[in-house]
Amino acid sequence: MVAFVASFLVAILCLAAVPLYGRHRPIGAPLSWGEAIVAATFAFFVMFWAYGVVPNQWLQWANNELQWTPTKIFLHEGQWEVLGAPLPMFEINYEKLRDLIVVGIYGFFLTMHVAMWAIWNNRGKQAEKRAQRELAPSTYGRPLVKQA
Repeated sequence: MVAFVASFLVAILCLAAVPLYGRHRPIGAPLSWGEAIVAATFAFFVMFWAYGVVPNQWLQWANNELQWTPTKIFLHEGQWEVLGAPLPMFEINYEKLRDLIVVGIYGFFLTMHVAMWAIWNNRGKQAEKRAQRELAPSTYGRPLVKQA
């Protein structure tokens, strides 16, 4: 459990670092060779961690400590009846539940991956909106702001 939670927190911290760095990086600033290598290495590390390490740690925890195997049944056919029809109409074991949780982990990180790229690519547009709201300073040196 500790390995899974720690790996998940490391992935979240890495994802949180992207918008924090994006706020401080000037828009349109040239990228040096060294900065490009560091950025590529960081992007590779985050994808490796989110799509490789975190799901693996979940599977290790579910298989070993939780013992979610095909022989352990979560829901079985006819467990409940609604209007005379058995629910569920199929058997669900813990292995299937484990695999559905892995799919959820992949889906969460894929969504966060796309969101981080969107935040990074749209950071210039946010700065333009802020600049458009500000007008020239008044005769007293205070900035004027458009009322939206």
